[in-house]
Amino acid sequence: MNRRKFITQSTVGAGAMLLLPGLLKASPKSKHPIGFQTFPIRDMVAKDFAGTMKTMAGLGYQYTEMCYPKGYADAGFSALADVKSADLKKMIEDAGLTCPSCHFGMGNLKANFSECMDFAHGLGLTQIVTPGLETPGKTIADYQKAAAELNEIAAQIKAEGMITGLHNHEGEFKKIDGTLIYDAILEALDGKLVKMQFQTEVIKLGYKASDYFRIYPGRFISSHLSDWSADGKQVPIGQGIIDWKEFFSVAKMTGVKNFFVEMNFDTYKDSAEYIHGLIG
Repeated sequence: MNRRKFITQSTVGAGAMLLLPGLLKASPKSKHPIGFQTFPIRDMVAKDFAGTMKTMAGLGYQYTEMCYPKGYADAGFSALADVKSADLKKMIEDAGLTCPSCHFGMGNLKANFSECMDFAHGLGLTQIVTPGLETPGKTIADYQKAAAELNEIAAQIKAEGMITGLHNHEGEFKKIDGTLIYDAILEALDGKLVKMQFQTEVIKLGYKASDYFRIYPGRFISSHLSDWSADGKQVPIGQGIIDWKEFFSVAKMTGVKNFFVEMNFDTYKDSAEYIHGLIG
């Protein structure tokens, strides 16, 4: 799909979405801003970007986190790969949203740094987050080496006027020779250059975001929010086992700036309502 056709279809789709009764209500200005990650709804984003942004704004969200389309083309973002970031920014802003952050793979940042920065500046980003360290090996030393590489990339990103972040998955919460991988990564990273984005999904493994916020104040810039039942099923924020009152209280005290709900689409509305009711 070429750029002109994509933008035209998105504009038409947005108009159609506005006809849905009761869905696209303006978010109350008094509510604390919260965001959403585009990855779980990438099929919607690829089909109708502008319309999806308006839908999410209507569900109570104020900002979004993107995935770099060229780097995530094989993961469902190919329809956006040739769309200029400035055009994406306009569609985001037309929906009443902002986009402070975007995920870029380390491979893309290493191989196509200038192109990634052009996209980032066009989108008006303040944060560039990599979704994990790319480690060919499986030793703590391998993770430390990858962390050193990210420190170097982060220095370049800082020179571009943006902050670097590192996202975690469940894999970093395994131990190698008695050492938790995530702890080793935190120690190897330069906290002045690389901030962290905590994925709350690891509550399933017994790890709490609020504990890490307390232990490493100032190290976490954002978080991906998801909630889970005691038997490991995804549920809307506030209906699972995470103590969200504690989470937001500690996050506020320790410098966490952005919160991106990252769940199945059918949980987004209830999650936004709960969060706004809790921290509004």
